[in-house]
Amino acid sequence: MTALALSLVVPWAAGIVLVILDGRRRLVGWLAVAALAANLAALVVLAVSVLSDGQVAGTTGDWPAGVGITLRADALGVLFALLSSLALLAATIHEVLEGVRERVFPGLVLLLATGLTGVFLTGDVFNFYVFFELAMTASYVLATYGGARRELGGALVFTMVNLLGTFVFLLSVAGLYHVTGTLSMAEVAARMDGVEANAALLIAVGFFIAFSVKLGLFPFHFWLPTVYTATPPAVAAILSGGLANIGVYGVLRFGGELLPRELELAATAMIVIGCASIVYGGVLAVSRRTASEMLAYSAIGQVGYVLVAIGVGGPVGFGAAILYTVVNAFNKTLLFLTAGMRGALVGAAFAVGALSVAGVPPAAGFVGKLEMFRAASDSPALIVLLFLGGALSLVYVLQVYQYDFWRGERTGGRSGWPQQALIAVLALLVLAAGLWPEPLLALSQDAAAALPGRDR
Repeated sequence: MTALALSLVVPWAAGIVLVILDGRRRLVGWLAVAALAANLAALVVLAVSVLSDGQVAGTTGDWPAGVGITLRADALGVLFALLSSLALLAATIHEVLEGVRERVFPGLVLLLATGLTGVFLTGDVFNFYVFFELAMTASYVLATYGGARRELGGALVFTMVNLLGTFVFLLSVAGLYHVTGTLSMAEVAARMDGVEANAALLIAVGFFIAFSVKLGLFPFHFWLPTVYTATPPAVAAILSGGLANIGVYGVLRFGGELLPRELELAATAMIVIGCASIVYGGVLAVSRRTASEMLAYSAIGQVGYVLVAIGVGGPVGFGAAILYTVVNAFNKTLLFLTAGMRGALVGAAFAVGALSVAGVPPAAGFVGKLEMFRAASDSPALIVLLFLGGALSLVYVLQVYQYDFWRGERTGGRSGWPQQALIAVLALLVLAAGLWPEPLLALSQDAAAALPGRDR
């Protein structure tokens, strides 16, 4: 319980303090990095405890359940919390090395880390909403980072669309409470079988729309290219490698644990939407000529794979969805951070990330694609679509690599060695996960086992 509490208290307390200080000072930036590292360390300790002894749960301040904040760390939640914390840490180090441009950046990243950690480690739907709002509010301000007209325009689009998604989410939470009389996730899961089918389906559709907006899934994607191309690389990495995980986690947690009957009913529709997202994102990414544009449309296509796997469902489908999410977050964090960089290690790091997106060995993406093929092995049509999606991915990543690094169309000064070393470390992580995939596979299977899904 100590590690669980520290993973929330450390970034929250540090965020409150640092948001007041001038984040443009190098010391303040490194203090934020230290707090994020402490958050990551606490999550690692928590993950070891969860994987060895099972779920860790408790209520803050020894308040009665339903009054205090109910925390619950299982393999699924702690894996997503680790993933997001790592993405935020890498992006913050990158920005501190580049030079923070706005005073509130370090504090906002810490408050975002608090929100994300809370979302993934709460066992109560209302607390999920509160942490969700904290994370989204911090991200709305982060999206304005840079302060130019382009960033402000992207932030306005991001805020308006996601506020609509949040409103739909809140309506669904209210509906869930109305039909079950509780917001405890465990009790909701136990009572949903007795809820009238149409009401339950309507609530499930509301949650799906809300999380699809966060994911940028087709056809809820229209805000994503504008925002990802307008924001600086560090913020784009935070949004794509950290914040977007809320969408996948929400679909898995609410669909796989709270609403498995409705998830099963919607399985075919989810697979169709996922397939449309893969093709749409892949085709539009091929037509782009800059790394940030390509990555924005690639993000739409990549989440399509995750939705297809969730639609397949069961331990294999959920495991593939979780593993693909982890790999995709690694890829996006790495590739967005390389945008605008130049140097001896940048091209090599970009190549590793590009091959991982395309699913080429030995990068981690190859393992993710293999798991996707395993999940879709009963459907020849899905196998063909996965091959098509992989071919499109290979075309668009190599195309941008050719423009930027063979033709030398990427301009600007050479990046410093510390920044290059950071992305080299991330690239090595992507390679290591591909060369030694057993830990990642085991974590994904443990996380999938936390979801009763159709077996409940």
